Amino acid sequence: MPLFVKWKLVRLISVIYEKVIVMERYTDTIAAIATATSRSGIGIIRVSGEEAIEIVDQIFRSRKKNFTLSDAMTHTIHYGMIEDRGEVLDEVLVSVMHGPHSYTAEDTVEINCHGGVFVMKRILETVIQHGARPAEPGEFTKRAFLNGRIDLSQAEAVTDIINSKNEYAMQSSVRQLNGSLSARIRKLREDILYQIAYIESALDDPEHISLDGYTDELLNILHPMINDINHMAGTFERGRRMSEGIKTVILGKPNAGKSSLLNVLVGEERAIVTNIAGTTRDTLEEQIQLHGITLNIIDTAGIRETNDEVEKIGVSRAIKAADDADLIVYVVDGSIPLDENDEAIMQLIQNRRAIVILNKSDLDVQITEDQLREKVQHPVVAVSTREETGIDQLEETIQNMFYNGKIDFNDEVIITNVRHKTMLDCAEKSLHMVVQSIEMQMPEDFLTIDLMDAYSQLGSILGESVEDDLVNEIFSKFCMGK
Repeated sequence: MPLFVKWKLVRLISVIYEKVIVMERYTDTIAAIATATSRSGIGIIRVSGEEAIEIVDQIFRSRKKNFTLSDAMTHTIHYGMIEDRGEVLDEVLVSVMHGPHSYTAEDTVEINCHGGVFVMKRILETVIQHGARPAEPGEFTKRAFLNGRIDLSQAEAVTDIINSKNEYAMQSSVRQLNGSLSARIRKLREDILYQIAYIESALDDPEHISLDGYTDELLNILHPMINDINHMAGTFERGRRMSEGIKTVILGKPNAGKSSLLNVLVGEERAIVTNIAGTTRDTLEEQIQLHGITLNIIDTAGIRETNDEVEKIGVSRAIKAADDADLIVYVVDGSIPLDENDEAIMQLIQNRRAIVILNKSDLDVQITEDQLREKVQHPVVAVSTREETGIDQLEETIQNMFYNGKIDFNDEVIITNVRHKTMLDCAEKSLHMVVQSIEMQMPEDFLTIDLMDAYSQLGSILGESVEDDLVNEIFSKFCMGK
């Protein structure tokens, strides 16, 4: 059999294997409130399944004479009333979408009603009484996955969009939903599968397909693959900060202006500010949006030598928070000379990502920016929290530090999901095992074992051949109605 035919056969078997999970689909009809269950202008009750149109047809009364939803064309909207045993519940618009061209790839009906909590629940109860069942959290998206409309990484992107905290995280999730990660993974898997098919064909038909010199050729193919996977996995920390926020800890001596800086950045009086040194005794956390970046800011107790037991605990917590931080903002009181407490803090932030704030620049300063730069290898920004000056420069410095001055929505795939990172690491490890086997001059059939493992690990990102428990766990984190 020619190599090309054999490769096509292996590819076909692989596709069939990957799609087995799609056979395990639901056939019943589900319903849920797809919008927030709170007072709003519009509410949506989503119904999906084989009997979705038939069920809603029983309770929908169109203004058109003798009209039924069963006669409606796909992707059309119809005005009418929802009735329950002759009682009008609400004036509605009903959207009809025939499968597979719907979110779930099933027949889907969406009832657009007024957004009162009571009326939405009454309509949902009526839909359920006529044959639907309440949807589980994330079940609509789960059906889209099981029906093959999206893969698992795209399904996870849906909840990432819902939970996104800033513009950067949202745009990254939208790209993943549109298949940016899926395309990269599928290309890698197809390249790996071709090598598996080539080796198997050569072993089955050595008279016509030679493996002489093949391992050298395979090494030239594997190294770019490994680099590609390593690069994607290497974006995880940046992706984590992008989606979860940059953990930012404010450090400094007592009364340096840490709490005042927090209040300025947040835009309200969140921290108590007095002239009494040591007012802040514990950590205080706030989240702010900064030009598309999320900062999870932690204000801490002033760091100094003290005999006060409560203050000691606050200092200890401040140091612990600094150890776990993505960014340290060290606030220096520019109106007084540096002392041994400042020296201790400078030692603490050494070899850490940090920005030094020279605060109280509106007063007679005892230390200059240049003098600070001689002592620390970090950016120095002069601010006045009282007059709120220098804050723009601080924001610009943070943006330069993490995103090279701008948030760029380019074609790069950013990994934000720890499950994806784990699978990429496992796939990279398997490909390294192939390289090691080649260097040890192991038989070619040994190579296919680790190649197939890499193929499978990458497939897990897309949801191919994954366990039901994992699928259920992922979709259980979705909101109801999605």
